[in-house]
Order: sequence, then C-alpha cells, then structure tokens
Amino acid sequence: MTNSNVVMRGAAVTELPVPAPAPGIGRHRTDRGSVTVVMLGVIGAVLLLTISGLVLASAVLASHRARAAADLAALAVSGMLMRGEPAGAACAAGAEVASVNHAKLQQCITAATDVRLSVVVNAGIKGVGVATARSRAGPDSSGR
Repeated sequence: MTNSNVVMRGAAVTELPVPAPAPGIGRHRTDRGSVTVVMLGVIGAVLLLTISGLVLASAVLASHRARAAADLAALAVSGMLMRGEPAGAACAAGAEVASVNHAKLQQCITAATDVRLSVVVNAGIKGVGVATARSRAGPDSSGR
C-alpha cells in the first residue's frame, strides 16, 4: 500500500490509485542550471555591445575633434597670412592651435593668403588608431 489511498467503506477496503506527479515535478531534470548558462550568454552579448559602442563613440569623437582642430588651425594660419606674417610663422601658429585642440599638424601648404592643412587626432583607445582631417581657409576665390 505504498502507492495508493485506502478507503474503508463498511467491511470492504477499497484501494484508490494515487495520480502520477505532473511532468517535471519530483523527477530528476536534465536542464538544471540552463538559465545560468543562458544568462551568462546574455550578459556576454550585452558586454560585447557596450564595448563596441564605446570604441565606435571614441572613433566618432576623434573624427569630430580632428575636423574642429583642422578648421581652427586653418583659420589661424589664413588670418596670419592676411596680416602679412611669413608662411613659416603662420604654420607654426596653426600647429599651436592644433595642439591646443589635442591634434597634431601634419601638413601646412600656403599660397598667398590661402592655406590647406591636415591634422591627426589620436582616438585614445588602443587599436582604434587616429582620425585625420583636412581643411582649407582663405579669401573666397569664386569672385562672388
């Protein structure tokens, strides 16, 4: 009488079967701990996306810094050329403006009061590299 209920009615004894447990209850399950593995995968994916986002943001920020530094340096060089300063001094001033903006002047080409230059900015994260930007400044040559 281990797996049944006993019901006594008068002198007769009737055994009623005990219903089987619901599937998965009271039995040894083979998927124990699978949620832990799934959650580790989800956490790993979120971490990978976060790191990728930070690397992308660093590259975009370096690109913006490079463009701003190139524009400001070109304006500084052109302004000095318009005041009659020598090209070497004007390009040195452009290098200083680029440096203040965390960039390095790579090239400075002058012609009269017109300047074309390029700067580089380090992205700040290993493996991302540098951002390069070019800029031109000087009087409007279209004749408008």
